[in-house]
Amino acid sequence: MPGDETHEITALAIAAAREAGALALEGFRARDLRVDLKGDIHDQVTAYDRAAEARIRERILDAFPDSAIVGEEDGAHAGSGPLTWYVDPIDGTANFARGIAMWAVSIGVARGGEMIAGVIFDPANDQLFWADDRGAFLRDGLRGDDEPLRSWGRTDPSQATVALNFPLARDLVHRPELALEQFSAVTRSFAQVRGLGSTCIALAWIAAGWLDVTVSFETNPWDVAAGAFIIRRAGGIYRGYRDGAILPEAHDYLAPHYYAAIPDGDFELLHEIMRTQSRRPLPVRPAG
Repeated sequence: MPGDETHEITALAIAAAREAGALALEGFRARDLRVDLKGDIHDQVTAYDRAAEARIRERILDAFPDSAIVGEEDGAHAGSGPLTWYVDPIDGTANFARGIAMWAVSIGVARGGEMIAGVIFDPANDQLFWADDRGAFLRDGLRGDDEPLRSWGRTDPSQATVALNFPLARDLVHRPELALEQFSAVTRSFAQVRGLGSTCIALAWIAAGWLDVTVSFETNPWDVAAGAFIIRRAGGIYRGYRDGAILPEAHDYLAPHYYAAIPDGDFELLHEIMRTQSRRPLPVRPAG
């Protein structure tokens, strides 16, 4: 049955995320942790990123050998079957490398291009966010049970909290004066502005109602696939942007820019930022 298989996929994603998280915890706050650069000083990686992703890939291919896997560290693994797994072994590597407990494992699963399961595991705080056709849930290590997630929060900017990793260095490449003006407008309009340094944690917190809205630019499917699905299953809003426009929902986890918010969280200032900033030319990423 499709539902039974989906639940099996979700269980595997949860188990793989927990294993990868436990592995990563071995290196968390280790003073001899080596940090390498992938592209520039803003794009870091550790041996634990690579080892955690390898563990996840092993678990996936052992259970579903015809799967395709799109991962941050080892690129894409082609598969002949209907499942595609989007894997970020440590989302928030810069936080991880500095001992900041704001990083997570993210695994999203699509069948035939349609998202069917999402898992985000925050090992340092023992919080597991997951969703499939049964809904969206939070399994908090302090409580142990799965509690349904219902996104909620503040829709008035003067009361709302926004997670805003903007402008980053990459946001200042094109029209930097505009980006700084927009950031200034956000700080004047919103009650609280926070930079978390982890895309998937910001998305999970939208689903939980701990944040009201978040936006980001030049992201990848492994950053958002799980979080976008969890938000929607929790009743929140996720919108992918490209070239100034909102993309169709079906595959918008592939969009390079996103807006996510609580139900009815349509903050016009942030949509205007999305419309202008998403018109930027996208960087050419190296093959492989």
